[in-house]
Amino acid sequence: MVHPSADAPEVATALVRGAFEFQGQKCSAASRAYIPRSLWKEIHDHMGEMINEIKVGPPDDFGNFMNAVIDEKAFTRISGYIEKARNTKDASIIFGGTCDKSTGYFVSPTVILATDPYFVTMQEEIFGPVLSVFVYEDKDYEQTLDIIDHTSPYGLTGSIFAREREALAHACRVLKYAAGNFYYNDKPTGAVVGQQPFGGSRQSGTNDKAGSHLNLFRWVSPRTIKENLVPPTDYKYPFMKADQCH
Repeated sequence: MVHPSADAPEVATALVRGAFEFQGQKCSAASRAYIPRSLWKEIHDHMGEMINEIKVGPPDDFGNFMNAVIDEKAFTRISGYIEKARNTKDASIIFGGTCDKSTGYFVSPTVILATDPYFVTMQEEIFGPVLSVFVYEDKDYEQTLDIIDHTSPYGLTGSIFAREREALAHACRVLKYAAGNFYYNDKPTGAVVGQQPFGGSRQSGTNDKAGSHLNLFRWVSPRTIKENLVPPTDYKYPFMKADQCH
């Protein structure tokens, strides 16, 4: 989620890294973004410059930012979503959109601009280098937060970009069930093991937090013991005495 007070270059960088690192095949990858109309052109232009520079190729060339997706099954699924965006009036492909399996299974970093916030790529898990964007009117910030909260059945990670502290806190309150891990002014990936426990809610899990002592509670069965050092010898309680009844 991008608040109108956010810094456009920071947002663009977080989206490119969050959506396309590891070919987008991370459970926490950025898959949908909500951007205010007032910032859209600047963010669009910054993303375009970076995407045009991205090199896609074999992993043994460290100059490549992306390589192939994991297998043909993934390639087919991802390219299927891209085709849905190509053949609908509710969305358009503004960056990327090319797929090639002649040598390896390569999908270019792709950005889909959805005019319908409930378009399929805004709701379903693609697990590939595909980012869907919905541009909202600045005045509809509150309404857009509600759309976010009720759109996807998944709830692993999310982030809010804003310079205004209250905007960060407010989004965190509204979206408290929409993401098990929430980020302020950062991409929604790269949780620090041992410092930022990781887990999601809704169809992303029961919010068990791996990466810290909190995870231990998932693997133990608590047992409690009570020891009475002065066991009673009469079933009656003191308040039951006759002089206590009136």
